[in-house]
Amino acid sequence: MLDNMPRGTICIEDIEMGMTRSLRKQVTDRDIELFAEVSTDRNPVHLDDDYARDTIFEGRIAHGMLTAGLISAVIGEQLPGHGTVYMGQTLKFLAPVRPGDMVFAEVKVIDIDLGKRRVKLECHCAVDGKKVLIGEAVVLAPSRKFD
Repeated sequence: MLDNMPRGTICIEDIEMGMTRSLRKQVTDRDIELFAEVSTDRNPVHLDDDYARDTIFEGRIAHGMLTAGLISAVIGEQLPGHGTVYMGQTLKFLAPVRPGDMVFAEVKVIDIDLGKRRVKLECHCAVDGKKVLIGEAVVLAPSRKFD
């Protein structure tokens, strides 16, 4: 995984509008197999080449929630980072992610409620510059007051 920033915590007191963090990860066959095992989603469009060839995707694709999990990784590891609590997430899937694709996942601060420690993040994932997933997340950010 290639991150643009070190892992850790950015407290609510230090978060600024427009702040971004991201990562890049190549989705592998093993990632898809492990996600299927953990989630118990064994839809053959993810696991069976012969089956997937005859679908609208004309080949295997990664689970959408595996891709969305990369957004969670950026939020939980970088912005705000360790100690963050997810409150909500919207997602819209625009295109499939295939085994071997390099996914770029990015979050951007679009609203801050300092009093409630809530941060709204614009989120997206892209492959070769084309967005494959968009959405927004609302999180409870850690604070120095409680550390």
